[in-house]
Amino acid sequence: MSTRRTDPLAQVSDFEIRLLRIFRSVVECGGFSAAESVLGIGRSAISLHMSDLEQRLGLRLCQRGRAGFALTEEGREVYQSTLQLLGAIESFRSEVNGLHRNLRGELNIGLTDNLVTVPHMRITNALAQLKQQGPDVQINIRMTPPGEVEQGVLGGSLHVGVVPQVGALSGLEYQSLYSERSLLYCAVGHPLFYAADDSLDDARLDAQDAISPTFRLPAEVQAHYQRLNCTASASDREGVAFLLLTGRYIGYLADHYAEAWVTQGRLRALKPTQRFYEVNMAAVTRKGRRPNLVLEAFLEALGSSR
Repeated sequence: MSTRRTDPLAQVSDFEIRLLRIFRSVVECGGFSAAESVLGIGRSAISLHMSDLEQRLGLRLCQRGRAGFALTEEGREVYQSTLQLLGAIESFRSEVNGLHRNLRGELNIGLTDNLVTVPHMRITNALAQLKQQGPDVQINIRMTPPGEVEQGVLGGSLHVGVVPQVGALSGLEYQSLYSERSLLYCAVGHPLFYAADDSLDDARLDAQDAISPTFRLPAEVQAHYQRLNCTASASDREGVAFLLLTGRYIGYLADHYAEAWVTQGRLRALKPTQRFYEVNMAAVTRKGRRPNLVLEAFLEALGSSR
């Protein structure tokens, strides 16, 4: 009495799946010869693959010879199972790809105030791409000082932030986005607003009441404030703007943020070729973060946006 191997396939490997694809083509073409052009391999190679598959399955799948090609009873059942298996693989691929195309979930992003006027609009463009890619994604923006943005990313309440790159905090990754220039301004009503450029010597500027920020800045930028007579402070750039527009102080503002008031004749840059500084803006994320398709899609869009 002959015995048949039990469970000849402990698992289905990539190679077996390849053999099953060849088997499906042979069946659908009606034989080895007809399958040659579809598979792009010769009849002898097809025959070897079929013999290999039969050996691995422990089953006779088809009759071949002068009488022509015909499936055995086991071959018909394996063919139906092959269709189910390959269909399930294709469904799996489609569903996974669909997750990338149709993102779901939230993006919690923390921003330093007044980045919306940046001409590059990289953040705005990246958010637009994310929303196009994932219409169901919920975007939550929190406007806070840079230190709070970094702490939010570290603590996990924010997925990503955009802050001035002062120094890399342990546990965070920084992706440089663009450089931002800040100029020294005063507003209409200030004694220096109509002063001639040649009268604006450093001593006169440094004697004016000035505004200092309370958020972190690079050491080379802090030197610009140390020479000023800072008698007021602000936790963010909107606060600086409020104080500037009183006409009682001088202070530094990002040029893109101040531009609207300059155009209206309400702000004036003081010695703009000399009294300025630049800070790199960076996207910040947590090191070792869990995989998050929404966040990765946003970062990819941010990296490609110019």
